[in-house]
Amino acid sequence: MRILHTGDWHLGRTLEGRSRLKEQEAFLEELAKMADDQQADLIMMAGDVYDSVNPPAAAEQLFYETSARLTAGGRPLVVIAGNHDQPERVSSVTPLVSQRGITLLGLPSGEAVRIHTPRTGEMACIAALPYPSESRLNELLSEDGDETVLREAYSRRVGMLMAQLGTAFRPDTVNLSMSHIYVLGGLESDSERPIQVGGAYTVDPSALSIGAQYTALGHLHRPQYVKGDGLMRYSGSPLAYSFSEAGQAKSVTLIDVVAGKPAQVEELYITSGRPLVKWRARGGLEEVYRWLDEGLDADAFIDLEITLEEAMSLGDIQRLRKSREGIIHIRPMYPEMAAAQLEHQRSELPVHELFRAFYQRQTGGAQPDDGLVQLFLELVEQDDARDQAEEEEDV
Repeated sequence: MRILHTGDWHLGRTLEGRSRLKEQEAFLEELAKMADDQQADLIMMAGDVYDSVNPPAAAEQLFYETSARLTAGGRPLVVIAGNHDQPERVSSVTPLVSQRGITLLGLPSGEAVRIHTPRTGEMACIAALPYPSESRLNELLSEDGDETVLREAYSRRVGMLMAQLGTAFRPDTVNLSMSHIYVLGGLESDSERPIQVGGAYTVDPSALSIGAQYTALGHLHRPQYVKGDGLMRYSGSPLAYSFSEAGQAKSVTLIDVVAGKPAQVEELYITSGRPLVKWRARGGLEEVYRWLDEGLDADAFIDLEITLEEAMSLGDIQRLRKSREGIIHIRPMYPEMAAAQLEHQRSELPVHELFRAFYQRQTGGAQPDDGLVQLFLELVEQDDARDQAEEEEDV
C-alpha cells in the first residue's frame, strides 16, 4: 500500500493581507499529480484544512474540488480537523462525500477508521484523532492549574484515546495512526498558533505508542520525525506561512507499507509556492536597490531590514514599496536608534520623541514632518504587532 501523508494546508491564509490562494491552488494541483504519478492508494490529511473556523468561500470550494480530484479514481481520502478548523464544519458534508471514499473526522471519537484500497485489495486501519482540545473532548482534564499536572493529564488522556483506537489493529491490516497535536520534541515555527499554555498542551511520544506502523502528524509546519516508538512524522505545511520558515524545504511524505512489516518512508519535495526570504541590507538603500536591479529573489515575499545612518524619508519607503510588490516588511535599523532605545528604557520617553531627537541629530537640527513621524510609528507598530501575533496568537 502506498500512502501520501500531508497536512496543514491552511486554505484561506494570507500574509499581511496578501492572498496565498493561488499558491495553494498550485500546491493542490501538484499534490494531485503526485498522487497519480506515485500510484498512491490512500491520502491522509492530518488537520488544519483551513486557516480559520470561518474560512472564505473560495477556500472551501478549493477543498471540495481538490477532494473530488484526489478521489476521482476510487482513491480514499481521510481528513481530520486541526486546531484552526471548526470541527463540525469539516465533517458537515460527510453525507454527500462518504460514498466517494472521503472520510471527514471533526471531533475525537472512539472508533478507528477502516479503509479498503481498491488497487491492492489491502485494508488499512487508522487510529485517527482530530485535534483534542478540552472543549472538543467535552471534559475538564484537570482542576489543578499547575502546568506540569495539566500536561500530564492531557498527555495521559490522549494516550488513552489512542490506545482505545488502537484496539482495532489486526495482524492482517496495515495499521496506521494520525493526529493533530504537538508532540514533545518537535520543532516549532512562528506560524503555528499555540495549542498549549506554556508546555501544558503537549503530548509525550509514549502516548502514541500503540503499535502503528506509521503515525501521521499535523500541527508543526517543519517536516520532521519525532523520536519515539515506531515511525512518527510531521509532514509539515505545503507553503511557508511565516518568515520563521524562510529557507525550509516543503514536502509531503510517501509511505510504502504492507501488513506486519516496517514502513518505508520517502520525502517528496514541493515546488509550488512563493519563497519567504529575509534581506539584511547592511549596505543601506544602495544595496537594496542593487539587489532589486539584479532581480534577486524575484518571486519571493521579503522581510527587509536596512541598516541606515540617516532617517528614511517617506519617498524612500514609497519607492521601495512600488519597486517590488513582494516586500512585506521594511524595518530601518539605525545605530543611534539602538542607543536611543536604551535611553528610552531608562528615561521612558515616548518613541515618537526619540525619533524626533534622532532625526534632528542626523539632519543638523531639522524637524521631521508629522507624516514622516506617523509613518515611522506605523512601521514600529507593524513590527510589534507581528511579534505579538507570532508569540501569542489565539487558537
